[in-house]
Amino acid sequence: MRWVGLFSVSLLALAACTTSREAAETGGPSVVTSTSVTATTTTLPSSSTTKSDVPSTTSTTIPIGDLSLGLVPVADGFTAPVLVTHRPEEEWLFVVDQPGRIWLIDGSAVSIFLDINERVTFRGEQGLLGVAFHPEQPELFYVNYIDGNGDTVVAEFHNSADRTVADPGSERVVLTVDQPASNHNGGMMAFGPDGNLWIGMGDGGAANDSFGNGQRGDTLLGSMLRIVVGSDVTPYGIPAGNVFEAAEVWSIGMRNPWRFAFDGDELWIADVGQGAVEEIDRVSVSASGLNFGWPIYEGSTCFGAESACTGNGFVFPVSEYTHGEGCSITGGYVYRGSQIPSLDGHYFFSDFCSGFLRSVAPDGSVLDWTDQMGTVRALGFGLDSSGELYVGAADGTVYRLVNG
Repeated sequence: MRWVGLFSVSLLALAACTTSREAAETGGPSVVTSTSVTATTTTLPSSSTTKSDVPSTTSTTIPIGDLSLGLVPVADGFTAPVLVTHRPEEEWLFVVDQPGRIWLIDGSAVSIFLDINERVTFRGEQGLLGVAFHPEQPELFYVNYIDGNGDTVVAEFHNSADRTVADPGSERVVLTVDQPASNHNGGMMAFGPDGNLWIGMGDGGAANDSFGNGQRGDTLLGSMLRIVVGSDVTPYGIPAGNVFEAAEVWSIGMRNPWRFAFDGDELWIADVGQGAVEEIDRVSVSASGLNFGWPIYEGSTCFGAESACTGNGFVFPVSEYTHGEGCSITGGYVYRGSQIPSLDGHYFFSDFCSGFLRSVAPDGSVLDWTDQMGTVRALGFGLDSSGELYVGAADGTVYRLVNG
């Protein structure tokens, strides 16, 4: 692993896109500087955005049109950095590398935090897909990976006393989910503001919801899960408010929620579409029993039988785009950092195939920043403890969002 440092990035050519995250070639990021910001043609209805607990800044706010955003490399040499994260109130960064390793970035040093490569199937969408640090028990953290049988494993591990390394032998399996296919594994995990562990699960893979999981409340597939974990719960508990037959399920109707994020009491989910529409959903964590529509709807477009597309009882996207613009959404985070206060409340996301970088503003409008930042095949995003935004790219580099 090589530390890169914060310097400007030279312009590189992006390799040609294919039509899936699994088959796309790896290409280098392109970064350019420009003062223009172009709004997309779709303007969405205004809705409130709940601020996170990051303290507000007194910095002078620069008008959006005067920003000059860029991506600067922080560290490279990763294979597939699908997530950048941190422990609560700690400055260290942790990078989830899909083959089965988690790396710790401490200042100018990069080291292995956890290596379970031999337990992980790394192929296409499979691999080590998520990590979440317990907010109240700092000795514990949880990972989501695909095992040798091709199934999802959610497991608990212990940190060392100084929390700079994890003990691979401390693994306690919390939850396993049989996966009927190798794609649509979901894999993102995070602790919500309710203190519970949330887990995104795809519909089981293949196409057209082949296994019939999207509209079922008695399976863990095609769902957002919510469970209680910790040293005092074996293997896990069920929080109040989960209302489906499968007690772990918080919502149904997901195709492949590859990445999701919390912002205060709001949950943002980027659900990967099939042949036509990519979608972003935004809901309150206090809601329950939600249905995001798949496979009756793909985004807000009727996908199933017309008779089922009544519009009643479904959650529709706060933002969506068609496959004329991309083919596989990579969800990010709401920016709450102090370095670019003009972006406070903007939810950043990307498309793996076209490589654009966009944000949903608090008023619901969508801004495209690609002319400034260039195209980059984002596998995942991340935040540090200060709310600054990072991008994990398919070229094996972790970048940080900057202005100027």
